[in-house]
Amino acid sequence: MQTYLNRFFALAISVLALSACSRSSSLTAQLTPRSLKAINLEETISGRDELMLAYTLTSYDAQNKAVAVVNGGWGIQSVRKGQQIDLQSARDSVAPPINLSIPRNGKLIASVVLLEVDDYQKTRQLLDQVRRVHNVVSAPAMLLLSATELLTPLKYVAAGMAASGVGVSLLDRLDKDDLIGQSSLEISEAELRRSKQRLINVPAQFSGRHLQDSFAYELTYDLRLKTAKIRPGRQ
Repeated sequence: MQTYLNRFFALAISVLALSACSRSSSLTAQLTPRSLKAINLEETISGRDELMLAYTLTSYDAQNKAVAVVNGGWGIQSVRKGQQIDLQSARDSVAPPINLSIPRNGKLIASVVLLEVDDYQKTRQLLDQVRRVHNVVSAPAMLLLSATELLTPLKYVAAGMAASGVGVSLLDRLDKDDLIGQSSLEISEAELRRSKQRLINVPAQFSGRHLQDSFAYELTYDLRLKTAKIRPGRQ
């Protein structure tokens, strides 16, 4: 009887140890727009620019296959020259963060675009659609987002919106003068685990000319990485 009990307890301890070892951790990234400063405006006659911010997180697995995407949006906001907007302050319109898990040995691409709004009504409809799918994880399998393709941040954002069911393509609504600037950041899950870096601040500067007017903006956003324990699914 004692021998049987010893074997039973040894087996139970082995099962518990195996279960503990089989637990793994998952990295989750949170993209948060922080601030936007209007150094110089595109619209000098009116003295104000009408702006929209769109942003996306896209994850890839270890085989460079796109597996998930989330989207966020901010605007439409009127800004004047020299104005700085705190994108996380209740005084201004808040740009909500978005979150997405990074596959093991995979990577994540953060994409942000700043747009100048010409057609207020159409852009408002688009932004309303984006807000309805805010932070909803979608599968971009049908979009053929290959990690080997050199896509611009604008194309990542447009593809992410299409994957989330936003009816009309973002690219179909824009002309070349609507885009003020775009920024992207690629991070590797394996490198993040080795470095243990948990906060990445990204400053982005956008400048250019439209007809006789020059414009310049400074945007800051960050990526915060969190580790969560996950259990294997039950059989």
